[in-house]
Amino acid sequence: MRKLLLLGLLASLAGVAVVALIEKDPGYILISQGNYTVETSFWVGLVLLLLAVLLLYAGVALLRKLFAGQRSLRGWLGVRKARQAARVTNRGLISFIEGNWEQSRRWLLRGARHSEAPLLNYLMAARASYQLDEPERMREYLGAAEQSDSAAGIAVELTQAELKLQGRQFEQAVATLERARRNVGKHPYVLKLLRNAYLGLEDWDQLQELLPDLRKHRVLPEDELARLEHEVYSRRLLACVDGAGDTADQGQPLDCLHRTWQSMPAALRAAPELLCGYVGLLVREGAHAEAGKLVQRGLKHRWDSGLVRLYGYVELPDTGRQLAQAESWLPEHSGDPQLLLCLGRLACRHGLWGKARDYFEASYKQRRNPEVCAELGRLLAALGDARGSAAFFREGLLLREKSLPQLPQPQPQPGLEHRTGPT
Repeated sequence: MRKLLLLGLLASLAGVAVVALIEKDPGYILISQGNYTVETSFWVGLVLLLLAVLLLYAGVALLRKLFAGQRSLRGWLGVRKARQAARVTNRGLISFIEGNWEQSRRWLLRGARHSEAPLLNYLMAARASYQLDEPERMREYLGAAEQSDSAAGIAVELTQAELKLQGRQFEQAVATLERARRNVGKHPYVLKLLRNAYLGLEDWDQLQELLPDLRKHRVLPEDELARLEHEVYSRRLLACVDGAGDTADQGQPLDCLHRTWQSMPAALRAAPELLCGYVGLLVREGAHAEAGKLVQRGLKHRWDSGLVRLYGYVELPDTGRQLAQAESWLPEHSGDPQLLLCLGRLACRHGLWGKARDYFEASYKQRRNPEVCAELGRLLAALGDARGSAAFFREGLLLREKSLPQLPQPQPQPGLEHRTGPT
């Protein structure tokens, strides 16, 4: 209360002082413009100036509010359109997943009109056009996707390559992916698509060159990469003897085999399946001495039934020594039917028919399969045992043809001779 009284007193004194000042010296202001003059006291002019300043400030504030309101309206309308575009795009994606390609494309293109990032809309519209078998529109939307974002070049090329792979256009896919491979460090998915394209083309040479990058960028799981390596080198070895290898080795399959084998990592050369494949191809090309050495060296490191089986195909000059070598493996691997089969073949090659029959029969007791039945059948036929030979041939044929349907068979009739041909 005292403060209010004090402030009122001070205000009264200030007012009295101002009035006294005005009465003592009111001042004089003259403004002249052409034929017009304005005269007033200093204090009235000062009040008018203050009023003018206040009016100007109020006008500026009003204009600012008006412009801010327009911006807010535009912002609200923009947000509303963006939300609507997102909802429409979501409908398009759902329709795409459901397989409604035409409806999906319509929603996606509608959503692209007001979307802040229409790249996804155009890419998915291109995929929908591919499903509708409309390549022209597919290319149109891929072009629109690239124009919508300057950094979308790789995404567009990857999408185009995926669509070409789906259409089994492997050569076109490779051409597209080779352009995208320029920046493979940032886009390792390019390597996976290239792997698929080269597999489609069965281009094993290019796949071999791709293997280091696949491992470096960890594009594939280790087990899948290992399977791919085995397939690539197996196919390259086979291509050497099938005439599809390096053109420099046409007519010289052994040279191609040797160079391809030496180009393989040491760990792969020790893999049993690859070693068996290589030995089998050497035998096929007549390199029996080299094949025999590889078999003996491989079995010293690891026993493998497939490798032992191939030793029975190797033809060395000293068949007795070869047989003795194989028999030296028998004490530790007497239960391996492939070793017994191999011993039977080597005994045949050395002219020991009785021993060969014993080995074949021992292998047959371990595991019956068409191969051992065929060997017993032809040996018994050569020895004059036609009935035993026929029985083994019949069993081997039935073992091979396991998919025969169940059919009724005629009952044998006494006294009726079996006829093998038309009467």
